[in-house]
Amino acid sequence: MKLDQAVSSTRHHRAGGLSIVLALAISAIQPVQAQLRGHGGPVRAVAVTSDGKTALSGSFDASTILWSLERNAAARVLRFHDSAVNAVAILLDGMLVTASQDQRIALWDPGADRPATVLEGHEAPVVAIAVSPDGKTLASASWDRTVRLWPLAGGSASVLEGHKDNVNGVAFTPDGRHVISAGYDLTVRIWPVAGGAPTIATLPAPLSSIAVAPDGEIVAGGADGNIYFLSPTGEMRDRVEAGATPLIVVAVSPDGSLVTAAGIQSLITVVARGPRTVARTLTGRGLPIWSATFLPDSRTLLAGGADHMIRRWNLTTGEEVETQGGAGDEDPLEAYKDDPGATVFRACVACHTLKPDDGNRAGPTLAGIFGRRIATLPGYNFSPALTQLDIVWTPETVAKLFEVGPAAYTPGTKMPEQVIGDPADREALVRFLEKAAK
Repeated sequence: MKLDQAVSSTRHHRAGGLSIVLALAISAIQPVQAQLRGHGGPVRAVAVTSDGKTALSGSFDASTILWSLERNAAARVLRFHDSAVNAVAILLDGMLVTASQDQRIALWDPGADRPATVLEGHEAPVVAIAVSPDGKTLASASWDRTVRLWPLAGGSASVLEGHKDNVNGVAFTPDGRHVISAGYDLTVRIWPVAGGAPTIATLPAPLSSIAVAPDGEIVAGGADGNIYFLSPTGEMRDRVEAGATPLIVVAVSPDGSLVTAAGIQSLITVVARGPRTVARTLTGRGLPIWSATFLPDSRTLLAGGADHMIRRWNLTTGEEVETQGGAGDEDPLEAYKDDPGATVFRACVACHTLKPDDGNRAGPTLAGIFGRRIATLPGYNFSPALTQLDIVWTPETVAKLFEVGPAAYTPGTKMPEQVIGDPADREALVRFLEKAAK
């Protein structure tokens, strides 16, 4: 791709069905070590820069995390939306784009803590976004049955109407002259950006996701578990069965050779696009898998699931890339591998360090945390609301933070929502911090 765009995962059911699936998914989560771990909910969307050094993810926890893929650590946590972040994108100039269940789209300047612009107009959740090849236009798809084209330089959006049900996916053609949408109404629509009636292709199943290959071929993911291949003008070419359950996301590699599809099952199907054959089936760990995108090498995949993690897959070997959480190649928790509190802390290591010399990440270092008043650590830019709170960090207050959750205990925080329901786990975490965060 010429632009750094999110491959947005979308759900083909209506909101009620989404809630049921999410509840079932959360009940199936198992505590396993993450590659990129910091979200407090399923990873709904993921995007990567053209140099493969940075990723951006959005979650059901309403947060967005910017990740350093070189350090395997969170660089920043962005909080603005009131509910799930369904789609994300990174532009070539470093601007970030987030779109949410709260019907809003936020544009973030590089390094900013608050959006520079908020795009409003959709009347239902925004579930997919795409950026035009020239970087001038943002397309958004919504469950209000519309696609909107937003000039990024400012101005009113164009509203594309015609879908009879939720619009779940959107993508631009490589030349930027058309935008493609896919909906629960079984249709793929090819809209001329300059205006005019769309070309409509009707498929055998409701559609949950759309992607476009570098040569213009359209790839759609169906609720029947099939990947559909269409010509650039909408004629059906082929279909490949990816599974027996609904797909949530499809993605095409930057070189156009591979397609991946994932969904309700914890399986990632990798298809060789030329021969239309299944090259590999990867067994994921998050049920379901909500998001996937390729790195620029076209052979490494990032996939986010209901286990709150983003995992890297080597598509040449079919194996998960083994990297340890923490900056650099060294696992900061290796010395505590038998400590149950360290196991709990793995959910925190993406955003927090334990030693003064390691500095701050997306969150402040926890070195010397006990006895320190909230939002007083020098050199870290805390949310203004936190400076008004009367909290001193003690074993009791840290345990309370994770008992009720950061949003309730520290209103205004940018910390992803993390609740530790088991009192024994909270106790183990506190005892670990007493040893490791001196």
